[in-house]
Amino acid sequence: MVSAAEQLAANVNWGAFAKADELKKRIWFTLGALIIYRLGTYIPLPGIDPAAFEATFNGNNQGVLQLFNMFSGGAVQRMAIFALNIMPYISASIIIQLLTSVFPTLEALKKEGEAGRKILNQYTRYLTVVLAAFQAYGIAIGLEGQAGVVTDPGFFFRLTTTLTLTGGTVFLMWLGEQITSRGIGNGSSLIIFSGIVAAFPAAIIHTLELGRQGQLSTFLILAVMVMAIFVVGFIVFMERAQRRLVITYPKRQQGNRVYEGQTSFLPLKLNTSGVIPPIFASSLLLLPTTIANFSEQRGGTGILAAISLYLGQGRPLYLILYVALIVFFAFFYTAIVFNPSDTADNLKKHSGFIPGIRPGERTAQYIDKVLMRITVLGAAYLALICLLPQILISYAALPFYFGGTSLLIVVSVTMDTVAQIHGHLQAHQYEGLVKKAKLRGRKK
Repeated sequence: MVSAAEQLAANVNWGAFAKADELKKRIWFTLGALIIYRLGTYIPLPGIDPAAFEATFNGNNQGVLQLFNMFSGGAVQRMAIFALNIMPYISASIIIQLLTSVFPTLEALKKEGEAGRKILNQYTRYLTVVLAAFQAYGIAIGLEGQAGVVTDPGFFFRLTTTLTLTGGTVFLMWLGEQITSRGIGNGSSLIIFSGIVAAFPAAIIHTLELGRQGQLSTFLILAVMVMAIFVVGFIVFMERAQRRLVITYPKRQQGNRVYEGQTSFLPLKLNTSGVIPPIFASSLLLLPTTIANFSEQRGGTGILAAISLYLGQGRPLYLILYVALIVFFAFFYTAIVFNPSDTADNLKKHSGFIPGIRPGERTAQYIDKVLMRITVLGAAYLALICLLPQILISYAALPFYFGGTSLLIVVSVTMDTVAQIHGHLQAHQYEGLVKKAKLRGRKK
């Protein structure tokens, strides 16, 4: 069942798009910002040999570097100035969210409204710089450890690499905020989205080339295309799925006016955690494999070889741990971003209640119970979406970009951006109706 807002959005007159000048400016600004980002992914770091690094990267293409390369649109493979992408900012945002549940001071700022949100955003920016600098320095040390990659290793190379990569992340953080405020859609999400989408054509061409060479059968390629369409439709269906709790507001009197009781809904998304669980699960599982692969290239053996063997993509142990981590982070992150007690308190303050449930603690327990049940379905959905492509990637040699995480991000960001475009078109139509009504009133 779709909401009234979704029904209204479906009836938007797209002919009004040509007259929505503000919306067109926002779209052009967004496209221009994303083009600048894509150009930056082709500017290499100073002081490295691109050919030597590409050879090292290709020798470790099953690790966490490939995951980050997907999010950065190939910037890691080229070791560009945007190699860190906006991931430190995403990590900082998640850390600040977690800390607001631990420290009362940050929790109080969260409840202060716009003023508190600005302070938390500033803390997020500071933490982003710290994380980016730490990761950039680690990359500089790692590059120096690879033979032939760095042309002139030393303190100056580490300094310039740290400053360049940190500056690239800070610039992308600023660019994402500009897209959010002056463009259309969520800036950070669109930056990751554009990086993934930019690699789709190459992945499709590579798949077709494998079919031409006979390494992939025509039936398998067609089956993958059908599966991709089915997965996209399934993601759209599940991301729109909600569990609506009926909320009743009794009659109330304000001054001499008596307002009738109202009924509304509290929507609980089936997938409250979004794309965070697959990203975290992939990062944690691929990190040991990446370290093991680099160590093997430098002569490492023993336990590192065992890690590389049993935790490789598609291995049974990898798939079992992958599903387990997705389920864990789905419950964990849902508990962080949604607080049933706060929701119950807000309903009680506004005299709202769930029919048959006592306001206060009982309402919080009921909401928590419902949330846990739908999170089971949400976690199963995430595990299924991410597990099936992993099997195809491992056993059919398909490109990494056909992974469930990438499709999940692309579909989710597309839905959010289209919804915002619908919202701007609705606002433009309402403005036109108001202007017509005013003109008719003046004529009368």
